[in-house]
Amino acid sequence: MNWPSVGVVIPTRNRPELVRKAIAGVREQRYPGPVEVVVVYDQTEPDYLLARTEDTPVLVLTNWRTPGLAGARNTGILSLETELVAFCDDDDRWAPDKLRRQVAALLAEPDAEFATCAIEVEFESKVTPRLAGLGRVTIDELARSRMAMLHSSSFLMRREALHDDAVGLVAEDAPGSQNEDWDLLLRAARRRPIVHLDEPLVRVLWGRSSHYAYEYATKISSLRWMMRRHPEISGCRPGAARVYGQLACWSAASGNRSAAWQFSKEAVRANWKEPRTAIALAAMTGAVKVENVLSALHKRGRGI
Repeated sequence: MNWPSVGVVIPTRNRPELVRKAIAGVREQRYPGPVEVVVVYDQTEPDYLLARTEDTPVLVLTNWRTPGLAGARNTGILSLETELVAFCDDDDRWAPDKLRRQVAALLAEPDAEFATCAIEVEFESKVTPRLAGLGRVTIDELARSRMAMLHSSSFLMRREALHDDAVGLVAEDAPGSQNEDWDLLLRAARRRPIVHLDEPLVRVLWGRSSHYAYEYATKISSLRWMMRRHPEISGCRPGAARVYGQLACWSAASGNRSAAWQFSKEAVRANWKEPRTAIALAAMTGAVKVENVLSALHKRGRGI
Protein backbone atom coordinates (compact mmCIF):
# COMPACT_ATOMS: atom_id res chain seq x y z
CA MET A 1 0.00 0.00 0.00
CA ASN A 2 1.26 3.46 -0.92
CA TRP A 3 0.59 5.43 2.27
CA PRO A 4 -0.01 9.17 1.62
CA SER A 5 1.84 11.92 3.41
CA VAL A 6 0.05 13.53 6.37
CA GLY A 7 0.53 17.01 7.81
CA VAL A 8 -0.72 17.52 11.37
CA VAL A 9 -1.75 21.03 12.46
CA ILE A 10 -1.51 21.71 16.20
CA PRO A 11 -2.64 25.23 17.21
CA THR A 12 -1.55 26.35 20.68
CA ARG A 13 -1.60 29.25 23.10
CA ASN A 14 0.14 29.41 26.48
CA ARG A 15 0.01 25.67 27.24
CA PRO A 16 3.62 24.44 26.94
CA GLU A 17 3.21 21.14 28.79
CA LEU A 18 0.04 20.14 26.95
CA VAL A 19 1.37 20.96 23.49
CA ARG A 20 4.45 18.81 24.13
CA LYS A 21 2.18 15.86 24.97
CA ALA A 22 0.15 16.45 21.80
CA ILE A 23 3.32 16.50 19.68
CA ALA A 24 4.57 13.33 21.39
CA GLY A 25 1.27 11.60 20.55
CA VAL A 26 1.79 12.39 16.86
CA ARG A 27 5.44 11.37 16.87
CA GLU A 28 4.48 8.02 18.45
CA GLN A 29 2.15 7.11 15.57
CA ARG A 30 2.65 3.67 14.04
CA TYR A 31 2.01 5.06 10.58
CA PRO A 32 3.97 3.68 7.61
CA GLY A 33 3.83 6.88 5.56
CA PRO A 34 5.54 10.26 6.01
CA VAL A 35 4.19 12.52 8.76
CA GLU A 36 5.07 16.11 9.59
CA VAL A 37 3.82 18.42 12.32
CA VAL A 38 3.09 22.14 12.19
CA VAL A 39 2.71 23.83 15.58
CA VAL A 40 1.04 27.23 15.20
CA TYR A 41 1.32 29.71 18.07
CA ASP A 42 -1.67 31.98 18.35
CA GLN A 43 -1.39 35.31 20.21
CA THR A 44 1.67 34.17 22.14
CA GLU A 45 5.43 33.90 21.69
CA PRO A 46 6.45 30.69 19.87
CA ASP A 47 8.80 28.12 21.36
CA TYR A 48 11.17 27.42 18.49
CA LEU A 49 12.96 24.78 20.58
CA LEU A 50 10.13 22.43 19.65
CA ALA A 51 11.23 22.46 15.99
CA ARG A 52 12.87 19.29 14.65
CA THR A 53 14.06 18.05 11.29
CA GLU A 54 14.75 14.35 11.93
CA ASP A 55 12.20 11.49 12.13
CA THR A 56 8.84 13.24 12.29
CA PRO A 57 9.67 16.87 11.40
CA VAL A 58 8.14 19.63 13.53
CA LEU A 59 7.74 23.12 12.10
CA VAL A 60 6.95 26.00 14.48
CA LEU A 61 5.02 29.00 13.14
CA THR A 62 3.23 32.10 14.36
CA ASN A 63 -0.39 32.61 13.31
CA TRP A 64 -0.22 35.17 10.50
CA ARG A 65 -3.93 35.15 9.74
CA THR A 66 -6.95 36.17 11.85
CA PRO A 67 -6.14 35.83 15.58
CA GLY A 68 -7.87 32.80 17.05
CA LEU A 69 -8.16 29.07 16.56
CA ALA A 70 -9.53 29.23 13.00
CA GLY A 71 -6.76 31.50 11.74
CA ALA A 72 -4.13 29.36 13.45
CA ARG A 73 -5.44 26.23 11.79
CA ASN A 74 -5.48 27.90 8.39
CA THR A 75 -1.91 29.12 8.90
CA GLY A 76 -0.92 25.50 9.42
CA ILE A 77 -2.94 24.20 6.47
CA LEU A 78 -1.46 26.72 4.06
CA SER A 79 2.09 25.84 5.13
CA LEU A 80 1.63 22.19 4.18
CA GLU A 81 2.17 20.35 0.90
CA THR A 82 1.13 16.92 2.18
CA GLU A 83 -1.61 14.84 0.58
CA LEU A 84 -3.67 14.73 3.77
CA VAL A 85 -4.20 17.21 6.61
CA ALA A 86 -5.11 16.28 10.18
CA PHE A 87 -5.99 18.42 13.21
CA CYS A 88 -4.96 17.86 16.81
CA ASP A 89 -5.72 20.38 19.55
CA ASP A 90 -2.91 21.07 21.99
CA ASP A 91 -4.83 19.56 24.94
CA ASP A 92 -5.67 16.28 23.18
CA ARG A 93 -3.72 13.08 22.57
CA TRP A 94 -3.83 10.50 19.75
CA ALA A 95 -3.69 6.73 20.25
CA PRO A 96 -0.62 5.22 18.48
CA ASP A 97 -2.69 3.57 15.71
CA LYS A 98 -4.98 6.55 15.07
CA LEU A 99 -3.45 7.72 11.80
CA ARG A 100 -2.84 4.27 10.31
CA ARG A 101 -6.38 3.04 10.94
CA GLN A 102 -8.05 6.29 9.96
CA VAL A 103 -6.08 6.77 6.74
CA ALA A 104 -6.89 3.18 5.77
CA ALA A 105 -10.60 3.88 6.34
CA LEU A 106 -10.43 7.04 4.22
CA LEU A 107 -8.56 5.35 1.37
CA ALA A 108 -11.07 2.50 1.34
CA GLU A 109 -13.57 5.06 0.01
CA PRO A 110 -11.91 6.52 -3.13
CA ASP A 111 -14.37 9.44 -3.41
CA ALA A 112 -14.27 10.36 0.29
CA GLU A 113 -12.63 13.65 1.27
CA PHE A 114 -13.09 13.79 5.05
CA ALA A 115 -12.75 11.27 7.87
CA THR A 116 -13.29 11.30 11.63
CA CYS A 117 -12.99 8.79 14.46
CA ALA A 118 -14.62 8.36 17.84
CA ILE A 119 -13.13 9.86 20.99
CA GLU A 120 -12.78 9.25 24.69
CA VAL A 121 -13.39 12.20 27.00
CA GLU A 122 -11.20 12.80 30.04
CA PHE A 123 -12.76 14.95 32.76
CA GLU A 124 -11.47 15.07 36.35
CA SER A 125 -9.46 11.85 35.76
CA LYS A 126 -12.53 9.95 34.54
CA VAL A 127 -12.43 8.66 30.95
CA THR A 128 -15.65 8.10 28.97
CA PRO A 129 -15.79 6.77 25.37
CA ARG A 130 -18.07 8.60 22.92
CA LEU A 131 -19.12 6.54 19.91
CA ALA A 132 -21.35 7.51 16.98
CA GLY A 133 -22.69 4.07 16.12
CA LEU A 134 -22.18 4.94 12.44
CA GLY A 135 -19.64 4.34 9.70
CA ARG A 136 -20.83 7.24 7.53
CA VAL A 137 -22.10 10.65 8.61
CA THR A 138 -24.40 12.71 6.39
CA ILE A 139 -25.38 16.36 6.49
CA ASP A 140 -28.84 15.42 7.79
CA GLU A 141 -27.27 13.77 10.83
CA LEU A 142 -25.02 16.77 11.45
CA ALA A 143 -27.96 19.18 11.16
CA ARG A 144 -29.83 17.15 13.76
CA SER A 145 -26.89 17.06 16.19
CA ARG A 146 -23.39 18.46 16.51
CA MET A 147 -22.24 14.88 17.22
CA ALA A 148 -19.56 15.78 19.76
CA MET A 149 -17.71 12.51 19.14
CA LEU A 150 -16.72 13.94 15.74
CA HIS A 151 -14.17 16.13 17.50
CA SER A 152 -11.81 18.40 15.58
CA SER A 153 -8.80 16.45 16.89
CA SER A 154 -10.09 13.49 14.88
CA PHE A 155 -10.39 15.41 11.59
CA LEU A 156 -8.50 13.96 8.63
CA MET A 157 -8.96 15.61 5.22
CA ARG A 158 -7.61 15.52 1.71
CA ARG A 159 -5.65 18.75 1.40
CA GLU A 160 -7.10 19.47 -2.05
CA ALA A 161 -10.59 19.48 -0.49
CA LEU A 162 -9.61 22.48 1.62
CA HIS A 163 -9.27 24.67 -1.48
CA ASP A 164 -11.83 27.46 -1.85
CA ASP A 165 -13.60 25.77 -4.76
CA ALA A 166 -14.24 22.66 -2.65
CA VAL A 167 -14.89 22.50 1.10
CA GLY A 168 -12.66 25.49 1.80
CA LEU A 169 -10.56 26.56 4.77
CA VAL A 170 -11.70 26.91 8.37
CA ALA A 171 -14.15 29.83 8.73
CA GLU A 172 -12.23 32.70 10.31
CA ASP A 173 -15.40 34.78 10.78
CA ALA A 174 -16.82 32.28 13.29
CA PRO A 175 -17.36 34.32 16.50
CA GLY A 176 -14.55 33.51 18.90
CA SER A 177 -13.49 30.63 16.61
CA GLN A 178 -16.32 28.59 18.16
CA ASN A 179 -18.39 26.05 16.20
CA GLU A 180 -15.96 26.44 13.31
CA ASP A 181 -15.44 22.67 13.52
CA TRP A 182 -19.17 21.94 13.20
CA ASP A 183 -19.30 24.39 10.29
CA LEU A 184 -16.44 22.57 8.54
CA LEU A 185 -18.15 19.21 9.05
CA LEU A 186 -21.39 20.51 7.57
CA ARG A 187 -19.64 21.99 4.54
CA ALA A 188 -17.74 18.74 3.96
CA ALA A 189 -20.84 16.57 4.39
CA ARG A 190 -22.76 18.78 1.96
CA ARG A 191 -20.37 17.50 -0.73
CA ARG A 192 -19.87 13.88 0.35
CA PRO A 193 -20.65 11.72 3.40
CA ILE A 194 -17.94 11.73 6.06
CA VAL A 195 -16.12 8.45 6.68
CA HIS A 196 -16.24 7.69 10.39
CA LEU A 197 -14.10 5.11 12.19
CA ASP A 198 -16.16 4.36 15.29
CA GLU A 199 -13.22 3.59 17.58
CA PRO A 200 -12.06 5.97 20.36
CA LEU A 201 -8.59 6.77 18.99
CA VAL A 202 -8.37 10.33 20.38
CA ARG A 203 -8.41 11.32 24.05
CA VAL A 204 -10.00 14.74 24.54
CA LEU A 205 -9.35 16.74 27.70
CA TRP A 206 -12.46 18.59 28.89
CA GLY A 207 -12.75 21.22 31.57
CA ARG A 208 -11.26 24.57 32.40
CA SER A 209 -8.30 23.97 30.10
CA SER A 210 -10.53 25.29 27.31
CA HIS A 211 -9.95 28.94 26.48
CA TYR A 212 -13.71 29.29 25.89
CA ALA A 213 -15.25 27.25 28.73
CA TYR A 214 -17.44 29.99 30.18
CA GLU A 215 -17.58 32.68 27.49
CA TYR A 216 -21.36 32.62 27.21
CA ALA A 217 -21.71 35.67 24.96
CA THR A 218 -19.35 34.06 22.45
CA LYS A 219 -21.22 30.75 22.66
CA ILE A 220 -24.47 32.57 21.89
CA SER A 221 -23.13 34.58 18.97
CA SER A 222 -21.42 31.54 17.43
CA LEU A 223 -24.63 29.47 17.56
CA ARG A 224 -26.62 32.26 15.95
CA TRP A 225 -23.91 32.50 13.28
CA MET A 226 -24.33 28.78 12.62
CA MET A 227 -28.11 29.11 12.26
CA ARG A 228 -27.70 31.89 9.70
CA ARG A 229 -24.99 30.03 7.81
CA HIS A 230 -26.62 26.60 7.63
CA PRO A 231 -30.34 26.49 6.76
CA GLU A 232 -30.22 22.72 7.22
CA ILE A 233 -30.22 23.28 11.00
CA SER A 234 -33.35 25.44 11.00
CA GLY A 235 -34.96 22.99 8.58
CA CYS A 236 -34.49 20.11 11.01
CA ARG A 237 -36.91 20.50 13.93
CA PRO A 238 -34.90 18.45 16.46
CA GLY A 239 -31.70 20.18 15.33
CA ALA A 240 -33.22 23.66 15.63
CA ALA A 241 -34.66 22.79 19.06
CA ARG A 242 -31.24 21.62 20.21
CA VAL A 243 -29.60 24.91 19.22
CA TYR A 244 -32.42 27.02 20.69
CA GLY A 245 -32.13 25.00 23.90
CA GLN A 246 -28.40 25.71 24.05
CA LEU A 247 -29.05 29.40 23.41
CA ALA A 248 -31.57 29.40 26.24
CA CYS A 249 -29.08 27.75 28.61
CA TRP A 250 -26.23 30.14 27.80
CA SER A 251 -28.57 33.14 28.06
CA ALA A 252 -29.78 31.96 31.47
CA ALA A 253 -26.20 31.38 32.62
CA SER A 254 -25.27 34.92 31.58
CA GLY A 255 -28.25 36.37 33.47
CA ASN A 256 -30.31 37.38 30.45
CA ARG A 257 -33.68 35.96 31.52
CA SER A 258 -35.60 37.65 28.69
CA ALA A 259 -33.47 36.07 25.98
CA ALA A 260 -33.48 32.74 27.79
CA TRP A 261 -37.28 32.77 27.86
CA GLN A 262 -37.55 33.65 24.15
CA PHE A 263 -35.09 30.93 23.12
CA SER A 264 -36.91 28.42 25.36
CA LYS A 265 -40.17 29.16 23.56
CA GLU A 266 -38.49 28.66 20.19
CA ALA A 267 -37.08 25.33 21.39
CA VAL A 268 -40.51 24.14 22.54
CA ARG A 269 -42.09 25.16 19.22
CA ALA A 270 -39.52 23.13 17.32
CA ASN A 271 -39.51 20.09 19.63
CA TRP A 272 -41.27 20.06 23.00
CA LYS A 273 -39.13 17.07 24.07
CA GLU A 274 -35.86 19.05 23.87
CA PRO A 275 -34.22 18.47 27.33
CA ARG A 276 -32.08 21.63 27.27
CA THR A 277 -35.24 23.71 27.61
CA ALA A 278 -35.88 22.22 31.05
CA ILE A 279 -32.31 23.07 32.12
CA ALA A 280 -32.74 26.67 30.96
CA LEU A 281 -36.09 27.07 32.73
CA ALA A 282 -34.67 25.61 35.93
CA ALA A 283 -31.71 28.00 35.70
CA MET A 284 -34.05 30.97 35.19
CA THR A 285 -35.93 30.12 38.41
CA GLY A 286 -32.69 29.67 40.34
CA ALA A 287 -33.33 25.96 40.93
CA VAL A 288 -30.01 25.02 39.32
CA LYS A 289 -26.87 26.63 37.99
CA VAL A 290 -25.94 25.91 34.40
CA GLU A 291 -22.28 25.49 35.44
CA ASN A 292 -23.24 22.72 37.90
CA VAL A 293 -25.32 20.92 35.27
CA LEU A 294 -22.46 21.23 32.80
CA SER A 295 -19.98 19.81 35.31
CA ALA A 296 -22.27 16.83 36.01
CA LEU A 297 -22.67 16.16 32.29
CA HIS A 298 -18.91 16.45 31.71
CA LYS A 299 -18.36 13.64 34.24
CA ARG A 300 -20.38 11.45 31.86
CA GLY A 301 -18.43 12.65 28.83
CA ARG A 302 -21.27 14.89 27.65
CA GLY A 303 -22.12 18.57 27.45
CA ILE A 304 -25.06 20.90 27.02
